[in-house]
Amino acid sequence: MKKTFVLVVLFVLPIVAYMFFASGVTNFGKLSQLTKNVQELNFSSETQLKDKITVLGFLGSNVEGRKGNAFNLNQKIYKRFYEFNDFQFVMMVAPEDKPQVEELKRELATLADNDKWKFVYANSKQINTLFTSLKTDIELDTKNSSPYVFIIDKDLTLRGRSDDEDDGTKYGFNSNSVADLNNKMVDDIKIILAEYRLALKKNNADRSK
Repeated sequence: MKKTFVLVVLFVLPIVAYMFFASGVTNFGKLSQLTKNVQELNFSSETQLKDKITVLGFLGSNVEGRKGNAFNLNQKIYKRFYEFNDFQFVMMVAPEDKPQVEELKRELATLADNDKWKFVYANSKQINTLFTSLKTDIELDTKNSSPYVFIIDKDLTLRGRSDDEDDGTKYGFNSNSVADLNNKMVDDIKIILAEYRLALKKNNADRSK
């Protein structure tokens, strides 16, 4: 009897616990759809938002000043999720900061595969029009940059929290704050990835019927 109990504790309970926590992410509920019809990157021939799960950021003409933000995102978010299909980081940048971007890309490459870091060059009007289409309570600074990043789903919808305990409606995540990235953004990306995985499984199951 004691041996049976020990076996249950050692083998069965960990499996039950794993199944509970693994399913927990999918039971958090979907992320709120905060803004639909976010503008596509019509001025870019290489990078698009449609059909991708995107972390969208704005470096503007302040790439050097936002390096710390990029490293925070790389360590806390990108390295954790970049291997998922259809996942990308898109950073909006002013053309004059191209040399700084090349340096940043080299530095990021020493930390992880940086293929899914996409730097899109756009003029001030294009950056501001895209940012305005998010319809948030956040503003760009005078260099068209921001520490905040945003989750855009495959259907060009800004996803976030409509009842966040701190912010009320949470449109974006402050990459200056490791706590915000660790405690909130990680969970929200888990949820949206789980949402698409479940949808894919359902579609595959329906096709096989």
